[in-house]
Amino acid sequence: MFDYQQLVETAADAIIVCDAAGAITLWNAASTRMFGYSASEALGQSLDIIIPKRQQARHWDGYHQTMASGMTKYGASVLRVPAVHQDGHTLSIAFSVALMHDNAGKVNAIVALVRDESAKFAEERALKARVAELEMQLKA
Repeated sequence: MFDYQQLVETAADAIIVCDAAGAITLWNAASTRMFGYSASEALGQSLDIIIPKRQQARHWDGYHQTMASGMTKYGASVLRVPAVHQDGHTLSIAFSVALMHDNAGKVNAIVALVRDESAKFAEERALKARVAELEMQLKA
């Protein structure tokens, strides 16, 4: 028999599950490594613990719309957004979501599979700056 709990706990990516109200109900070990909060600190909390303040209203508008409609406009897309670590530093994350349904077919939870892409984002930004610098030199 396959042990799903072991899969969740040993996954390299953060796996976060929130209920219909937006409370965190699952927070794996990778979530702790990525965001700094232990499972006991995160469970029962709102996702606001990792969402930058300036994006919280937009996030919750989309979250509540998804819960009400049972559909996400992102489908299988990977979303790239900023996030906040427990110590306050900003992360660049990429994540996908999956909707979980109860026996009646109503969405009752959202699963996010999250990867920290901060280093990749910084690398891409540095490369873009270097390209822009070289283009300016060619024009001069």
